[in-house]
Amino acid sequence: MSERTKSPVTVLGLGRMGTPIADAFLAAGHPVTVWNRTAAKAGPLVARGAAGAATAAEAVTAGPLVIAPLLDHEAVREALGPATAELRGRTLVNLANSSPDQARELAAWAAGHGADYLDGAMMALPQTVATPSGFFLYSGSQDAFTTYRPELEVMAPAHYFGTDPGAAEIHDLAVLGTGYAALAGFLHAAALLDTVGTPPEVLAPLAARWLGGMADFLPELAREAGSGSYSDGVSTIDLNRAAVGSLVGLSRTHGVATDVHDPLKALLDRRAADGHGQDSFSSVFELLRTRNPSKG
Repeated sequence: MSERTKSPVTVLGLGRMGTPIADAFLAAGHPVTVWNRTAAKAGPLVARGAAGAATAAEAVTAGPLVIAPLLDHEAVREALGPATAELRGRTLVNLANSSPDQARELAAWAAGHGADYLDGAMMALPQTVATPSGFFLYSGSQDAFTTYRPELEVMAPAHYFGTDPGAAEIHDLAVLGTGYAALAGFLHAAALLDTVGTPPEVLAPLAARWLGGMADFLPELAREAGSGSYSDGVSTIDLNRAAVGSLVGLSRTHGVATDVHDPLKALLDRRAADGHGQDSFSSVFELLRTRNPSKG
């Protein structure tokens, strides 16, 4: 888009994510209107060229695209409650923390007031907004996503997961789950090494290098789990069962809690007991999944 045709954008909420989002749109040359419950927070953005709105309703009327990086589902409803009439004909992008059901409820609420709706999940930190390091997930109105994708890409690379408004939140939680498992594993490792005097700062670069290799392995893991073919894996259940068993045993010897790895050990033990010890590690998927009858 040329400088003169860039769509006006409204940002409701100037917290940890709202401020860098508004800054990103300003840097990209968009007319930006901002609103925050505590009006003083808008001052620095106004000084950089944003228009400050006195009310949420005034902010909503400033343009066709309304982005709400507020705290949670209730905060979005509370902020927009006095602006329902102004929502008609506009697109609301909800970036607040929401459950899938809350996203669906908010989509229905927005539709009832004549607004198009996109639910968004921010897989980013404030410093990674408008960089390739962050990415946002979206679901809801396909027309809205297609129309405003250039604006959405200003904030971060945008990924669309279909018309179910709750889909972005489901995918958000799934991706978060992979990260939480890695972070919990790191903290367990740090606690284990603390018993022999190795500080976490020494562990961190080693763990990061190892996790980089693990990330490279994910496509192969996904291929095996997706196909249900586990016979050719290079990392078997029995191999990993022995390693995790040693890790749990060493932790107990040193008085370190084993809560992080006990569930994985139990899964590997079950898989081996079922006669799948030579299958790939990825076959643990079979113990975790809920089978879809349509897939057999």
